[in-house]
Amino acid sequence: MGLLDRVLQGDIDEFSPVELAKLYDYDIYELGSAAYSIRESYFDRKVFFNINRHINPTNICADVCKFCAFSASRKNPNPYSMSIDEVVKLCVNAYNNGAKEVHIVAAHHPTHEYQHYLDMFRAVKNAVPQIHIKAMGAAEIDYLTRKFSLPLEQVVNDLIESGVDSLPGGGAEIFDEKVRKTLCHGKANADRWLTIHKLWHKLGKMSNATMLFGHIEERHHRIDHMLRLRSIQTSLEQANNKAGGFNAFIPLLYQRDNNFLKAKEAPTAQEILKTMAIARILLQNIPHLKAYWASLSFNLAIVAQEFGADDMDGTIEYESIQSAAGAKSRNGVSKEEMIFQIKDAGFIPVERDSLYNELHSYKEVS
Repeated sequence: MGLLDRVLQGDIDEFSPVELAKLYDYDIYELGSAAYSIRESYFDRKVFFNINRHINPTNICADVCKFCAFSASRKNPNPYSMSIDEVVKLCVNAYNNGAKEVHIVAAHHPTHEYQHYLDMFRAVKNAVPQIHIKAMGAAEIDYLTRKFSLPLEQVVNDLIESGVDSLPGGGAEIFDEKVRKTLCHGKANADRWLTIHKLWHKLGKMSNATMLFGHIEERHHRIDHMLRLRSIQTSLEQANNKAGGFNAFIPLLYQRDNNFLKAKEAPTAQEILKTMAIARILLQNIPHLKAYWASLSFNLAIVAQEFGADDMDGTIEYESIQSAAGAKSRNGVSKEEMIFQIKDAGFIPVERDSLYNELHSYKEVS
């Protein structure tokens, strides 16, 4: 029996990341077929999206991550910092335009006070109590604990009390310690990132998980990353934690422009699609696999739905992080265009909320 067959039968724990990396040697259509069968058993031909707004309150950062083109530096000499009122105004406008979620992540600002973050989220909730706040990646939370010498539990509980509903998956990058040291030495390490999400889940909350790939990592590093996430989700299942956990896994394609990382050649579309398919095969205990169109490009994200993905993210409205590094995602995409493109590919567009409750299903193209 071959490796793929054994993995599909559930023998994943019998293999090391290096051994599982041999899945990449399979024909792309064989991997895609296996991954698609899994996504079809979960979601049939549905492709999920939401109406959301990305807001990045500042790009002034205490850290210097080599892969990052967003934070202010000599590669991006345009520092900015929004006031709380400016953030609230953007959230209100987004809600009035139909957004169900605001995704608020920022740089690690060196002078903001701790209370600034809590006041910002409270102000957003007071202005638009119906909107879902997805905010503060694990690296940001870790930064607050270190900068203000606060216990992790206090910071997490303060964020929940101030209105944060779920955590985004950013800051995970690649968990391998040697690769991570080159990418983002100085910010939360892999164990810390995972610890923060485990605590969040323990409190009955949902989060996402990302993986930045296509830079200096090797295939087995991607597999190792996936397996660490799989292990956390398995532990939750064994503890019968029904409330919290990972909603979605999001492989983010590294963008090459305007940063300090001297990366190898960009991965091919085939390599990207194989990575998506392998993620669906290995992470069957994480419900959703997101092909984040702002990172992959819209067309490739649609194709990825045939390779195990079931989600496109959302309309975004305005995007700063990926586009700063060269992605064509600055102005988001309209709801109408999202629906049209999904239908045109033969899928069923399903508008969802942040926790994947279905809000509206659009009729499939005949």
